[in-house]
Amino acid sequence: MIAQIIAWKDKNLTDRQMTYVLAFIIGILAAVAGYVLHSLIRLIQRLLTEDFLTNTANWLYLVFPVIGIYLTSLFIKYVVRDNISHGITRVLYAISTKNSQIKRHNTWSSVLASAITIGFGGSVGAEAPIVLTGAAIGSNLGQIFRMNKRTVMLLVGCGAAAAISGIFKAPIAGLVFTLEVLMIDMTMASLVPILIASITADIFSYIFTGTASLFTFHLDSAWDVNRIPATILLGVFCGVVSLYFMRTMTFCEDRFARMKEHPYQKLFMGGLLLSSLIFLFPSLYGEGYNSLAIFINGQTEADWSQVMNGSLFYGHSELLVVYLALVMLTKIIATSSTNGAGGCGGTFAPSLFVGGFAGFLFARVWNIEKFGNYLPEKNFTLLGMAGVMAGVMHAPLTGIFLIAEITGGYALFVPLIIVSVVSVMVISIFEPHSIYAMRLAREGKLLTHHTDRSVLTLMSMDSVIEKEMTTVPPNMPMGKLINVLTSSTDSLIPVVDESGRLLGLIDITKIRHIVFRTELYHRFKANQLMTPVPAILYDNEPMEEVMEAFDKTNAEALPVVDINNHLKGYISKTRMYKVYRELVADYSAE
Repeated sequence: MIAQIIAWKDKNLTDRQMTYVLAFIIGILAAVAGYVLHSLIRLIQRLLTEDFLTNTANWLYLVFPVIGIYLTSLFIKYVVRDNISHGITRVLYAISTKNSQIKRHNTWSSVLASAITIGFGGSVGAEAPIVLTGAAIGSNLGQIFRMNKRTVMLLVGCGAAAAISGIFKAPIAGLVFTLEVLMIDMTMASLVPILIASITADIFSYIFTGTASLFTFHLDSAWDVNRIPATILLGVFCGVVSLYFMRTMTFCEDRFARMKEHPYQKLFMGGLLLSSLIFLFPSLYGEGYNSLAIFINGQTEADWSQVMNGSLFYGHSELLVVYLALVMLTKIIATSSTNGAGGCGGTFAPSLFVGGFAGFLFARVWNIEKFGNYLPEKNFTLLGMAGVMAGVMHAPLTGIFLIAEITGGYALFVPLIIVSVVSVMVISIFEPHSIYAMRLAREGKLLTHHTDRSVLTLMSMDSVIEKEMTTVPPNMPMGKLINVLTSSTDSLIPVVDESGRLLGLIDITKIRHIVFRTELYHRFKANQLMTPVPAILYDNEPMEEVMEAFDKTNAEALPVVDINNHLKGYISKTRMYKVYRELVADYSAE
């Protein structure tokens, strides 16, 4: 069946037309995946928490999150049998190092795993799993229909954009998310397919769930220029909170990574920490969008105090600011504990959650202390959501358009721009990459908007290394060495010991003056004729560093070794530049 469709496609459609068709299909499937995920989350949460009391603490908060994480870990271990965490980071990794190939199980596994985790109270977001799901749909459709590498990369971007658009009913946010976070180059050839996927997902989300936005927002107090100082200060505050978010998340994940060989220890430590925090602060349960809705729709302190329902703080409205600050600070720990213990979810929703709490807290303290003109708390809740998300993701346009679209709050466009831009400026001083790209950037595996760097990232060591080579032992007499040289086409002959460790190189051009002096054939050995290696390349070295090594040494070829200095092959400058030029031509093609 697939073969027949491919044959019909090859005969009747151009590659660009087929890309448009696949983008449309991706938009539909991503919208379906988002609808299924959120339906499952709401179903599980309703079954578990609909009888919870609002005027007292609920002890089951200590149990449900641990059960959810345990069930998720069992599902991943025995059903999926693969790592599916850090959805957006995995998409970036696939684009940078796997030719945009994402495993087929990612088209459904993240949906089920994150539904279990979040439904039972895991303090993570559903957006990253859906982005991975949408990207996996795009990747696998591209592979099935035998599209070229660049088109498959574009279809991955279509899937990610459709996922964001479908979840939030925000097509423009989906588009700019793909540009800023996944760093897909926005050419005319890529713009149309991403827009097709994004708007298709948006339309089908309306069909599935109606016209209601994620948050209902009514602007009561229009923004004016007198609030510019406060808006700039909020941007700075959001940048600082973003830095705290990223540093705390990294610290916690590193601690859980050290327990990799002890899964039950991870479950116990992470589950205990998560359930304790949720018991103290029920706002941390699940994605937390209900708490944000209270701030966006509330008018009075009595309305806002509903955020403390079901907690030990219930009835103590005078402690609202303290509660908000504690929730904002502990949300990152709860998110890290959820994923670290074995759950599945992303940091997209947590960044919105922390940002909303930060914005409301900023405005509330400002108004209580009367630092200046009154600041509408609901407006600053939205501004904070945009600011922290923009800072954590290094994506100001995504923050601006997402908040504007999900709330219909286009009247706040100017302050959204100010807060998002200032936040990114502040965080960029300390962290040059987003929370998703940070790990890949450290490994030199991050694709960027710079064509030359992107091409070097896409180049693999396997594509340039030449493993067929002639080697000689260090004690080989010169007479035998000459026989080896005459039968070899290489100008450099590696000298290796018995275990294969590289000792040096014999450059034929440097011993040419003694090659025909037969009286010297028994006087010299290979180790006396070899020269030190100008530079050593390691088999896991990023290609950008390989290129720098050639530039510094001006060598024609350099050896490649493993961590134990065992020779694996060599890279010639001629072959490396040939592969580089081919990739540049392919990457730059419209």
